[in-house]
Amino acid sequence: MQNTAILPLFYLPPVGYFSLLQNLAEDFLIEKHEHFAKQTYRNRASIYSPNGKLDITVPVVKGSKVHTKMKDVRISYGFNWQRLHWLSLESCYRSSAYFEFYEDELSHFYTKKFDFLFDYNLELLEWLNKKIKLNKSFNVTGEYFDDIKPELDFRSAMNPKKQEDIVNNKPYYQVFEDRHQFLRNLSIVDLLFNQGPQARLYL
Repeated sequence: MQNTAILPLFYLPPVGYFSLLQNLAEDFLIEKHEHFAKQTYRNRASIYSPNGKLDITVPVVKGSKVHTKMKDVRISYGFNWQRLHWLSLESCYRSSAYFEFYEDELSHFYTKKFDFLFDYNLELLEWLNKKIKLNKSFNVTGEYFDDIKPELDFRSAMNPKKQEDIVNNKPYYQVFEDRHQFLRNLSIVDLLFNQGPQARLYL
């Protein structure tokens, strides 16, 4: 039986994902061989817009259905989603305390083209890991494991359609909270742009 915790790989993961990472021992793995699940954080992130929660989605090449392994899912560039995502991030967070502090490095991910969603998400995760100073090492699975203890299997632990108990509910300052109140478990960039170096203390 597999005795190592396994996590999915998300696009700009939610805050709860990093709370989980913070509390895990070093020997965890990132799932590379699961079948791609649509309408999940694997290619979607939630940010705080002037109108409330806004979901931004990385389009994938058609044919990336249920039976495509995560490692094989290709990003679609049928339209300029990178520009759209960057403009969304700018319009949502330009007035936040720390956006300018991170924008030069983060903007690289919205100009460079990546073939595979897994590679894109992993490089983003590694960048976020450095900025938050979690100092985690990311090793990936070499195969798909069925026989993993339920308490170590986090592959289905977070879903945009439901709020889980594993997320951190403590409020922190958000740019538009005076309009819509505190929104929990948004993308980690919401925490990073608003809290900067204090993000790790929040986690």
